[in-house]
Amino acid sequence: MIDANALLDGAVTFALALLCLSFFFAVIRVVRGPTLPDRVLALDMLVAAAIGFIAVIGIKTGYELYVDIAIALGLVGFLATVAFARFIMTRGRVGEDRTHQDPVPGEEIR
Repeated sequence: MIDANALLDGAVTFALALLCLSFFFAVIRVVRGPTLPDRVLALDMLVAAAIGFIAVIGIKTGYELYVDIAIALGLVGFLATVAFARFIMTRGRVGEDRTHQDPVPGEEIR
């Protein structure tokens, strides 16, 4: 019969290995990502991997406080993603010619 603690330790080790792998690939995408939206998405993935790390460590140690920390990190990560998305929207599309834009209402056309 399989010991429950051995099964839990194996699952935690496997989960941490997968999270390390996802963290590694997300860091590569942040560094190499060809466009800014790719980098923002990779940063969001880093936050998700960090939440996973915190949750798995919370399961391993048995401290319930880690769940609260993971929730707080999730909220902060969501707000950061929204802020980056707004920044990208105000900046315009990549490669867009900004010289031929529609005039702003109330602005004089020359």
